[in-house]
Amino acid sequence: MTHLWVRAEQRPNEERVGLTPAGAAELIKAGIQVTVERSSVRAIPIDGYIKAGCEIAAENFWPKAPADAIIFGLKELPEDGTALTHRHIMFGHAFKGQPAGQILLKRFKAGKGTLYDLEYLVDGTGRRVAAFGYWAGYAGAAVSLRVWAAQQRGGIAGRVAKYPNKTALLDDLNRELGTLMRPRAIVIGALGRVGTGASDLCSAMGVPVTKWDMAETASGGPFPEILQHEIFLNCILARPGCPVFVPASAKTDPRKLTVIGDIACDPTSDFSPIKVYDRVTEWEAPALRVHDTPPLDVTAIDNLPSLLPLESSEDYAAQLLPSLLTLGNLDQGVWARAKAEYDRQSAAL
Repeated sequence: MTHLWVRAEQRPNEERVGLTPAGAAELIKAGIQVTVERSSVRAIPIDGYIKAGCEIAAENFWPKAPADAIIFGLKELPEDGTALTHRHIMFGHAFKGQPAGQILLKRFKAGKGTLYDLEYLVDGTGRRVAAFGYWAGYAGAAVSLRVWAAQQRGGIAGRVAKYPNKTALLDDLNRELGTLMRPRAIVIGALGRVGTGASDLCSAMGVPVTKWDMAETASGGPFPEILQHEIFLNCILARPGCPVFVPASAKTDPRKLTVIGDIACDPTSDFSPIKVYDRVTEWEAPALRVHDTPPLDVTAIDNLPSLLPLESSEDYAAQLLPSLLTLGNLDQGVWARAKAEYDRQSAAL
């Protein structure tokens, strides 16, 4: 019997989960054994999983799970260097040359485990079958506006926190912006999931949005128009051939741009389209000031949907469930394609 083990998230500020109790009940009905770890932070309480018929395990017990269990989580595992012997479903951030990702791949190789990277679960056309993109864009635009508002008051943005729902987020952001004249934002990748979420948040806050996608960036740059907006929201993943949207010279170039929201957030990749910063930012310090006069702040939080953990979990879990229902046949479809990508990356180490 296929055994799916839903682990507790161990990264700070991570309350999302990729399977709801209703989804777990469907998996069990389909003949898949489901174990869910208890969690002190998960946005969805354990009671729903108990009622759905899941087996319940202690928090962070996954290293001792049966050898044939498939461990399912979202964000990073503890960086303790241990060999990884299980098959894992997670966002590995390991296939674009990221230094931490290379270490993760070596751990899988050492333990003879397998990484089914959620970013590389794709259908026959190469489109991802599930993504947190919309809520990443929505939350990323909100954080970028907070960063801009703090600048207008002569400061730098302080800690961000999760919200119970998007209404609470909008109410809080309206209070922060107050009577400030709204900035202009440019969204690149506006037709995708991430860009749609970012654009929707801006529209909800009365922020004028310039929407760019593939047609507007096909020339490969340079793109001086970006510097004429107060806020730039990058919603395009770093990948080979991605043009540079913000060169290193933008720090000192004449510009109106003061906030970059790198929602795609992959600064350590060689293909990053934003060349003015080199590390992600955190909930405690969401803005990285890369130039002082005039100010230029970058915000690049890599688990943005966690600001709205319940809504983003329910949305993502609904998208992913059809693929989870096919876990009984890992040799075909999305799982076979993800395994082939892992094998290719692992062999290249």
